[in-house]
Amino acid sequence: MLCVACIGLGSLVAVWPAEAVPEVAESAGKPGDQHAPAIDWSRLENRLAEKGMAAGSPIMIRIFKIESELEVWMQKDGRFELLAKFPICHWSGTLGPKLTEGDRQSPEGLYSISTRQLHKTGRWRRSLDIGFPNTFDRAHGRTGSYILLHGGCTSIGCYAMTNPVMEEIYALSEAALRQGQEDIPVHVFPFRMTPQNLAAHAKSEWSTFWASLRAAYDLFERTRVPPHVGVCNKQYVVSETEIAETDECSENESEVSVAVYKPSRRARLLRRAASRGRSRNARAARAARVASYAKRRHATANGKRVER
Repeated sequence: MLCVACIGLGSLVAVWPAEAVPEVAESAGKPGDQHAPAIDWSRLENRLAEKGMAAGSPIMIRIFKIESELEVWMQKDGRFELLAKFPICHWSGTLGPKLTEGDRQSPEGLYSISTRQLHKTGRWRRSLDIGFPNTFDRAHGRTGSYILLHGGCTSIGCYAMTNPVMEEIYALSEAALRQGQEDIPVHVFPFRMTPQNLAAHAKSEWSTFWASLRAAYDLFERTRVPPHVGVCNKQYVVSETEIAETDECSENESEVSVAVYKPSRRARLLRRAASRGRSRNARAARAARVASYAKRRHATANGKRVER
C-alpha cells in the first residue's frame, strides 16, 4: 500500500501510513454486504489531527483512470491538502467519456456530490452518486444514470473502491456535507494531465475534450482551491471566481439519480417462491375454514352441537 506520493512540483507529501489505510486484502466486499467494517472514528480523527485537519472540513475528490487512483483532498487554512490516496479496485470501459446509457463506460468530467447523492441503501450501501450526466454531458446528448463510487471490486460504468476503503471515503464525504459543504467537487481525469501524458495521447479522438479537463487540473494544481466550473457554448469553463450566467453560459450542475434497489435474480426467485408458498397456505386455510363452516351448518341442520 502506498505510504507517500509525489505531487505538484515534485514535493513529497505524506499520505496515510500503511498501517492506517483500510485493510482490503481479506475481502473486497459484495453488493449490499451487511458486514462491511464500521468506521473507527477515534482512529480516523487521530490521523486527521496529526495532519492538522478535522472531520467535517470541506473535501475534494480526484480520480485518474490510467493510474487507477482516487485522491481525497481536505481544506486546511483556506487551501486543500492531499489527505489520502487510494487504489481504484475496478473501473470499466476505456479512456474517454461515457456517451450512452448501457455502454459500460466509466465517465470522465467535472462533477459534484451533494447530500442528495449520499446513498445508504440499495445494491451498494455507503456509495456516492457522482452526478452523471452533468450540464456538459447533457449539452452533448450523453445519457446514463446512477454512476457511483461504491464498494466491492466489480463495476459496470462505476468506480469500485472495495468496501473498507469506501466506508472511509463515504464517512469523510458525509461529515463534510453535514457540516455545511454545499457540494463536493469530483474531478475525473483519464490520466494525470501532465505535458508528457497529453503528448502521448495527442492523436486520440478525445484530445480536445481532455484539453478542457486540463484547465481544471492546472488551476487546482496552481491554487490548491477547487475551481468554479461552468459550461459555455457546450464547453467547460473554469475560473477562480464565480462564473456569471448568460445566454451562452450556465452553471455546471450534476444530475441526481434516484437510488432504486434492484434485487438479484436469486432474490427475486426466492421472493416469488415464498409468495407462492404463502398463497398455497392461504388457500388451504381458506378451504379448511369453508369445510368447517359447512360441517357446522350440516350438524346444526341435524340438531347437533359441534365443538369448535
